[in-house]
Amino acid sequence: MIEGEEEVGSKSLEDFLAKNRKKLDADALVLSDTSMLAPGVPSITYGLRGLNYFQLEITGAAQDLHSGVFGGAAPNPLTILAELIAKLHDRNGRVTVPGFYDDVASLPRAERKALNSLPWKEKDFRKTVGARDLNGEKGFTVVERLWTRPTLEVNGIWGGYIGEGAKTVIPSKASMKFSCRLVPDQDPKTITRLVEKYIRGLLPKTVTAKFEALSTGKPWAAPYTHPIFQTAQKALEEGFKKKAVFIREGGSIPLVTQIYDTFKVPCVLLGFGLPDENAHAPDEHIRLENYFGGIRAVALFYQKLGEMQAAPAR
Repeated sequence: MIEGEEEVGSKSLEDFLAKNRKKLDADALVLSDTSMLAPGVPSITYGLRGLNYFQLEITGAAQDLHSGVFGGAAPNPLTILAELIAKLHDRNGRVTVPGFYDDVASLPRAERKALNSLPWKEKDFRKTVGARDLNGEKGFTVVERLWTRPTLEVNGIWGGYIGEGAKTVIPSKASMKFSCRLVPDQDPKTITRLVEKYIRGLLPKTVTAKFEALSTGKPWAAPYTHPIFQTAQKALEEGFKKKAVFIREGGSIPLVTQIYDTFKVPCVLLGFGLPDENAHAPDEHIRLENYFGGIRAVALFYQKLGEMQAAPAR
């Protein structure tokens, strides 16, 4: 199946799956839209974070106002938006939305140890980020923050005058786009309700607000005990001549959750990109050794699948 709406939340897919349940029935889902842990480390992903994407528009006056005539008395939506954003996290990096963490599944000790034992180098991650230092929720390692903890991030802000020169206005409107990465067992609808309630409660009565949920996607994590995962691991190791590992990933692929919830079959995520390959940015690329290693691994994987004795997938 080829599906082209992943970047906008795969909105049409749910109805398509429901209408074509019998045609799509299969033993497993195999998808290549994930990453390798690091160069030379072929990886199978068994967990993804979900995604809620929101837009907020705050309106004060009916139109932009002159700051000399109205400044000091009229509400400034940009100032109010800045104050709101500053209240979305506490000093420990935790999201301040009441109830935000209530349903977060605790990470088993053995899994936490396994994830933190992977051949992942924080210094390489810091180099890719390129900032002076890292931040995030205290009490968790960088890997845990990226893969197993929920987040709330501001993605964009706009409003007022941003052209050349000076224009002393109090803007009528201020807006932002922001998103939450979710982890098992957070429910996107519940998080949407909690976030909207909290934000509206932070806003003063001097402004009105339009809150929109532009897209939602459930988190996903599943055991990798089915024989198909061992087959995939062997194919990766033969294709790359390196040990293959099981990882989680911080991104979101709504397709995986929708198919997993519908068909309840093993989901094997084989990806060949790297975190520093500028996904969604200028000069997005892929290393040739990963490209050709991926070709060999996928060919071997399908060959080995054909050799497997038929067995119940559920």
